Amino acid sequence: MSAPQSTQAHPWHALESSIAIERLSSDATAGLSSQAVAQRTLEHGPNALPEPAKRSHLVLLLRQFQSPLIYILFVAAALAGAMGHWGDAAVILGVVLANALIGTYQEGRAERSMAALRKLSSLQVRVLRAGSEQAVAALELVPGDILLLAAGDAVGADARLIDESALAAAEATLTGESVPVSKNAAALPEATGLADRHNMVFSGTYITAGRARALVTATGVHTEVGAIARLTEGAEEPKTPLELRITQFGRYLVIAAIGLFVVVMALGLARGLPFSEVLMVAISQMVSVIPEGLPVAMTIALAVGMQRMAGRGAIIRRLSAVETLGAITVICSDKTGTLTRNEMTVSALWFPGGRTIEIAGVGYAPQGDLTESGCALAPADPQVMALLQAVVLCNDAELLPPGDEKTQWTVLGDPTEAALLVAARKAGVEIANLRQDRPRAAEVPFDSDTKMMATSHRGAGGPSTVYIKGAPEAVLRLCSGAGHDVLHGAHAAADEMAGRALRVLAVARIDDFALTAATGFDELAGRATLLGLLGQIDPPREEVKVAVAACRAAGIRPIMVTGDHKLTGLAIARTLGIALDADRGVDGAELERMSDAELLEGLDNIAVFARVHPAQKVRIVEALQARGDVVAMTGDGVNDAPALARADVGVAMGITGTEVAKSAAKIIITDDNFATIVGAVEQGRVVYRNLKKVILFLFVTSVDEVLVLLLALLTGYPMPLAAVQILWINIVTESTLTVNLVMDPPDGDEMTRAPVPRNDRLLDNAMLWRIAALTPMAVIATFGWFAWRQSQGLSYDLIRTETFTVLALCQWFNVLNCQSASRSALQFGILRNRWLIGGLVLSIALHAAVLYWPPLNALFHTAPIGLADLLPLVALASSVLWVEELRKGIVRLRGNRAALPESRPPAI
Repeated sequence: MSAPQSTQAHPWHALESSIAIERLSSDATAGLSSQAVAQRTLEHGPNALPEPAKRSHLVLLLRQFQSPLIYILFVAAALAGAMGHWGDAAVILGVVLANALIGTYQEGRAERSMAALRKLSSLQVRVLRAGSEQAVAALELVPGDILLLAAGDAVGADARLIDESALAAAEATLTGESVPVSKNAAALPEATGLADRHNMVFSGTYITAGRARALVTATGVHTEVGAIARLTEGAEEPKTPLELRITQFGRYLVIAAIGLFVVVMALGLARGLPFSEVLMVAISQMVSVIPEGLPVAMTIALAVGMQRMAGRGAIIRRLSAVETLGAITVICSDKTGTLTRNEMTVSALWFPGGRTIEIAGVGYAPQGDLTESGCALAPADPQVMALLQAVVLCNDAELLPPGDEKTQWTVLGDPTEAALLVAARKAGVEIANLRQDRPRAAEVPFDSDTKMMATSHRGAGGPSTVYIKGAPEAVLRLCSGAGHDVLHGAHAAADEMAGRALRVLAVARIDDFALTAATGFDELAGRATLLGLLGQIDPPREEVKVAVAACRAAGIRPIMVTGDHKLTGLAIARTLGIALDADRGVDGAELERMSDAELLEGLDNIAVFARVHPAQKVRIVEALQARGDVVAMTGDGVNDAPALARADVGVAMGITGTEVAKSAAKIIITDDNFATIVGAVEQGRVVYRNLKKVILFLFVTSVDEVLVLLLALLTGYPMPLAAVQILWINIVTESTLTVNLVMDPPDGDEMTRAPVPRNDRLLDNAMLWRIAALTPMAVIATFGWFAWRQSQGLSYDLIRTETFTVLALCQWFNVLNCQSASRSALQFGILRNRWLIGGLVLSIALHAAVLYWPPLNALFHTAPIGLADLLPLVALASSVLWVEELRKGIVRLRGNRAALPESRPPAI
């Protein structure tokens, strides 16, 4: 039976869920068969919203001409043609076309790279198919699929609820409703408005609480959000801050270029030079000031950075994150799974009265003895069994034994809950039998605000019992009838366990009580009986300690933000080096009592924030930003989403992270490892430093050309370079090098330098010093050779050709100089960047064609140079390299890193 698609034609909210299932030929307990899924995929296509049409090569090519710079070149070509310089006009147009082709190729390559990376972060959903639970890409959903939803899940398609437990969904993206909407499966009148369809969940929204099964009724463009998406087709992603800064930077350069044009025209006409010659040179000089290769280089740098980060386990979801990473000064990290292995093991039990039990063994294999005071525990100890049976029933995880394809025990669900099942198996609890004998009748799902969950169970003919587990301070508030001594002892035991870096859970029971859909934890206060505490160990990751040390060396401060007890967090933080001797921890209650001024004052010494709720996480981020920090925040749950969105760089966990967290984040790390975040920060610094290298190279080239021309005009010499030669160096020689210079690998010292200032200028004092250091030798070599050869009465075309070649050679040597401000290019440079090697080879080959191919001799006003005559030119131009090597050697000898231009003196 074909599955209908239109939500308008089929008011699913007005149907009973059983009728909706029948109409879509589905099964509430088994889902669709693989054959049905395949057939419906063919009928309805992928569950995807319209994507912007892929831009053709022609469109990309035409985009390269949308620049005031290109318009100026077209005017120059027209003027050259009008004055009879058809060769010059052809060269200008040819160079413009060559630049456009290079830009088209590089922009298309960047688009393909980013499209491939977007596929890596596609939404995953859980469905019932062929009678079993499966995780599939949301793209593969079809009408009739049975969705399994839980808190933190993003909804992959419009769906009709079949059953639910305390379900709530955030629908602000669709309806504008600012608070989560409670849901239930009852049928509604057909005229019910979209915002009031409480028995439906919609694509693009997410689940904030509870669990549910739901029948997919519409996918792709037929969903409610699909209808909206059709209205927004053609919208473009906004430019990144760096792109905007480069655009603004370009405007300033255009003003400078116009000023230079006026100066060159005035000087040339004052000298009595032909108007056409002066005009062409002036236009060429104006072009030389504008680094036309910079936008393409920036696009490639960001795309390459994304690819390299993906290779190291960090998937970039927002391009702006690449540039922000290099500026991060604080990383706020979750503890469990990010700083630790997320391999929870219950190692200690505590019972009212002070009795303690130790549990041996690690991992998920239920192997290990229970001991009390060093002696083996008697089988079926009543107090122990009562506690461990409770954590089996109040638990959503599954423990799976080794099978045909598995060689070890594995788990489904939360590792913390799985560890409780392992402890129960070690004590002899038969999990499946117990759950069958005491089925769950109702529940209050875990909530990050209450930090508890509760389930209600009825035995065979017996009364209902409620089991509660959660944070000790939360559960103990429900046990107020237990007496002061018991509660005091429990609090002391929880603190003692937390001080040993154990994650502590409290467990309680309420007899003769049944939960309902409306039951809240406030109604349970004073009714609960404390069963005991469980302490879980989660070993720190070995590599994190090294990563934390790297952070501190790089001027980045790590802060732990954890849902655990404050003492547990502090113990782990001290082990990893996050908390120093003078640092302290603050829990949610203490943070609530602190004013904003007190928080700002205390931030320097707070290394751990514990038991904080979502609004407090946002407050922590905002407090750090208020004092000038650039903040990265990690998270995995629904409650982390606001802080992830507010942080400068939100980092979601790829393994344990909910879809909500991933949607709010700019980066997803695939291995949930803190060390991967640090690696991404390092790569962000590499990207920014490579862009600075490109800017340095482009400006050194431009300044060289301007000064050589101005010296000729001021000293009465003829033009040392033809206009087309200047254009060739600006657009061809530069382009073959800049797009490859951004491919430079890390220098190795990125994580020993201070973070990039938030508003670092593209042309700062450091850059000006480097330009001042690199320019003079190239100008002296180029203009000096020109003046000397003029004095020998040689052919003007030959002299210009030699001058043109000296200047090109200086740029080739300078690209090696620009790779580092302190390390020798002879030991450090080109061989480590195969892309730059290729760019140099291509540039040399093109220049040789201009020198030795007769058709190009006429176009570029060049004359062949004998191979023997090239050697003095190479030797002269290499002085650019040797002088810079001398400067670098002096800097290294002094060992004064503060004197290095790359140490970033204050920007101007």
